[in-house]
Amino acid sequence: MTQTPSTQANRVLAVNDDLPIRTHKPVHSGKVRSVYWLTPEDSARLIKEKGYDVAADAPLAIMVISDRISAFDCIWHGEGGLQGIPGKGAALNAISNHWFELFKQNGLADSHILDIPHPLVWIVQKAQPVMIEAICRGYITGSMWRAYEKGEREFCGITLPEGLQKDQALPELLMTPSTKGVLRGIPGVPEQDDVNVSREDIRQHYEAFNLHCEADIDLYEKLLREGFNVISDALEKVDQIFVDTKFEFGYVTDASGQEKLIYMDEVGTPDSSRIWDAEQYRQGKVVENSKEGFRQLLLNHFPDPDILLNKNRMEEREALARDNALPAKVFEQVSQTYVGIAEKITGGKIHLCDDPKAEIIDILRNEYALID
Repeated sequence: MTQTPSTQANRVLAVNDDLPIRTHKPVHSGKVRSVYWLTPEDSARLIKEKGYDVAADAPLAIMVISDRISAFDCIWHGEGGLQGIPGKGAALNAISNHWFELFKQNGLADSHILDIPHPLVWIVQKAQPVMIEAICRGYITGSMWRAYEKGEREFCGITLPEGLQKDQALPELLMTPSTKGVLRGIPGVPEQDDVNVSREDIRQHYEAFNLHCEADIDLYEKLLREGFNVISDALEKVDQIFVDTKFEFGYVTDASGQEKLIYMDEVGTPDSSRIWDAEQYRQGKVVENSKEGFRQLLLNHFPDPDILLNKNRMEEREALARDNALPAKVFEQVSQTYVGIAEKITGGKIHLCDDPKAEIIDILRNEYALID
């Protein structure tokens, strides 16, 4: 990038919860995306005008992705007023869109996305979420390796063999689900977010995980495995390794009244997955083309990395993120990672908007009549 950080800052969408979209509910803003629930009238109008394959009275939302970057449960900023990574939001959306289209071509499930008005915007249907973070692992690395190195061998009811080495391929693809949110009253499952659970936990208490029938355990595992393999095969063609990932699922009803399980949120992105450069891996090096690389940059940047790793030091961690503008070169490097892997995957260029907020408002006003 040849532009200065201050120039780049103008092209970053950092605040995405203040758009003047007609809504009857508070805007829900997560770490990266904001969700605007449309009025029943606007939802019904768009379903009719655009021919979306959903029930006539289905609630719709506008989902706007930002360029913010979170790591270790904090949002980070850079020098020169950079409140996000240039191109990150468009890269994430482009990658998810590409994989969702590939899933359709391979006969897998639909996604929650109905329309893509702008590179930073999705129109989505409301889904009843399955309360499982569906995690799939092809290699032993990260938290699994750290636990394995300390002597743990059982993960989510699966026993790993002795003698595994850091970052090596696992003997088979592992599904290691965890809870999505705090689930209460499930025997043996702690009441906290992101707790590992076994297939037997899910089978015995599938309703508590918001699965509609026991057979849907097999279905979600099938969609997880097949989705992972579709992405892995495609990445192999561009000499990248799909290491591990997280999928989310939910239920929707289509225009004919048929209930179906679909993919939700993002899939196969550098935020939700680890992606390694295959050529470097063959040479014995791990080069991240995912957010894990940014996490490593942070661990190397600060003199006391325990602040980032120790959950008991959350106040210090939040202060670290709030009070330290990261060097512009760090944000430049992360931007190159996100945009680079997106262009490899999609085979197209990632467009950085000069004024993303103005573009979004213009499109949603003139083409969707959602802004007065």
